[in-house]
Parts: sequence; structure tokens; C-alpha cells
Amino acid sequence: MAAAEWRDPALDDPDLHAGHHEYRRGGALAYLAAYDVHHARVLARCEPTTGIVPFMNLVTQVMTSEPYASAKRVLWIVDNGSSHRGKAAIDRLAKAFPNAVMVHTPVHASWTNQIEIFFSILQRKVAAPATWSTPAGLRAVTT
Repeated sequence: MAAAEWRDPALDDPDLHAGHHEYRRGGALAYLAAYDVHHARVLARCEPTTGIVPFMNLVTQVMTSEPYASAKRVLWIVDNGSSHRGKAAIDRLAKAFPNAVMVHTPVHASWTNQIEIFFSILQRKVAAPATWSTPAGLRAVTT
């Protein structure tokens, strides 16, 4: 998610943004989230970037809390993003958390991943309509 500030204060009204593309970039955050389908709960965090370490930070956040820490098996349904693609990612997850099992969605089918639906709603309802000039502002409304 990117923080941006409209250059013309009159454009703070989202209805006036159409056709205007003058803004100042304010930085970006990677929003990582896991969706617990059994409890309809989102566990999320913001990171300065994406990658293996941020993804494993999310996994650690989830897997060290209950009920996941003591669960017999926790399925991680993931797309084919570079931070969790292939056998190396499967092995890395299993080594760190033996009760975690990584399952990949088919390529070009991320829409089947429930967290992708959540991201879509977040983008439309929280991140897109408002103007956040800094990553800290984005972090405040997403976590």
C-alpha cells in the first residue's frame, strides 16, 4: 500500500480525484495478513517490504499464538508469491513449525485464496478512498 498526498488541498474530497493525478509519494508499506477461516479472524502486520523474512514474521506471529501453537495441523493456503513459492518455502515453513503445512493455490487463481478477497475489500474501503501522507498513517488504519 502506498502513502500519497494530493498536491492540491481542494482534492481532499475523494469525489474530486477523478482525472487528477498530482500527488506526492509518501512511502509504502507491505501489509501481510493471514485469515483464520474457522474463527473468521484476520491476523495482520505491516512491514517495510515484502520477502521471505516479512512472510516468516507473519507466520511466527500466528504460529506462536493459540490456538495455532498447540494445533495438530495448521494449513497455510498461499498464492505463488516469491516469498512463499516452491519446495524451499514448504521446507522452510515445516522446519520452523512442524505443525504448519503450506498449500499453494493454482497459478493465476489467487482469487480462490480468502485473504485475497479481504485485501480487495481493504483496498476499496480503507486504503483507496482516503489520503494517507505517510506509511505511519497507513499503518494506523490497517492494524
